[in-house]
Amino acid sequence: MPELWKDKFNPETLRAFALLVQAAYPAFQAEAFIQSTLDETWDSLELKARGRQVCVNLGTYLPADYRTAIAICDEVIQDADEFYCLVFPDFVEVYGLDAGDWEVSMGALERYTQYGSSEFAVRQFIIRDEARMMEQMYAWSKHENEHVRRLSSEGCRPLLPWGQALVSFKQDPGPVLPILEQLKTDPSLYVRRSVANNLNDIAKNHPDLVAEIARDWHGKDEHTDWIIKHGCRTLLKKGHRAVLALFGYDDTTSVDVRDFALGAEAISIGEEMPFSFSIEVKKPTKVRLEYGVDYVKANGKRNRKIFQISEIAFKEAAKKDYTKRHSFADVSVRKHYPGVHSITLIVNGVERETLDFTLVS
Repeated sequence: MPELWKDKFNPETLRAFALLVQAAYPAFQAEAFIQSTLDETWDSLELKARGRQVCVNLGTYLPADYRTAIAICDEVIQDADEFYCLVFPDFVEVYGLDAGDWEVSMGALERYTQYGSSEFAVRQFIIRDEARMMEQMYAWSKHENEHVRRLSSEGCRPLLPWGQALVSFKQDPGPVLPILEQLKTDPSLYVRRSVANNLNDIAKNHPDLVAEIARDWHGKDEHTDWIIKHGCRTLLKKGHRAVLALFGYDDTTSVDVRDFALGAEAISIGEEMPFSFSIEVKKPTKVRLEYGVDYVKANGKRNRKIFQISEIAFKEAAKKDYTKRHSFADVSVRKHYPGVHSITLIVNGVERETLDFTLVS
């Protein structure tokens, strides 16, 4: 079984980390720090909770003066394990929120994100003083270091996974847009991926706004085109007609689906369902092929998940056969339940054919 991420925080790595801190700050009580961190709750804690426990106890045994503690952190982070580098932005979030520590905290977050991302830590600063923090985020979007530029986008994503949702940006993403505009031609794929993910977050509550941004940005720069294609992935899966048309997937009449069939009427949980079909076109056209699986949930209701098959440009009178297999094995992100499931073929955002089958335990 592969090692869980949370187990990167363990007694052995914690001791190595404590000795690094002690080397930078000889008065550090390494054994007391280790014992207080590995308390009776440790085994039950998940990844972020373990990181926070390390952070809180680090603050307990470092000097109470925040600026002095940050100076020690500055020295330790240079030699810390990459996973423990995530503790230092968290330290700023926990101990550096006071307005009087603003400059120290901003400098620390800018430095620490180059070792371990500060994307979670900045969110509390945004919530406390949105205008001031977004001004800082915009300044970071012009930074020479790609990690800092990425922070300016990733930290203000409305729906950052594992991060606290930024409710105000879910309602009005306006303050985020100048940062995305600044970064839309960034030379770093690392940064561009964050911009695309930010757009995708915004699209979940403001689809037409993102469609408008995509139209405005499209066709002007290859880096920007990559961003909007990736940033519109949820809208493409939802069949947003304006976005499909922007990328040339608006033909819904000259594409025919033939011979759609499932490989079985019933399969067991853990098995794969084969399915096949053919696509025929009457004229040259671009085709985006997807299929939706309607899963039975624990409460007996059904929920659809969309999977992409391909995006392809067909010549006139072309035909292509497809054979696919979809796994119904339980994984960490999905547990399967018995009942009637469906597979639906989707062509350029339009449902074409649906077939049912039974999943048995």
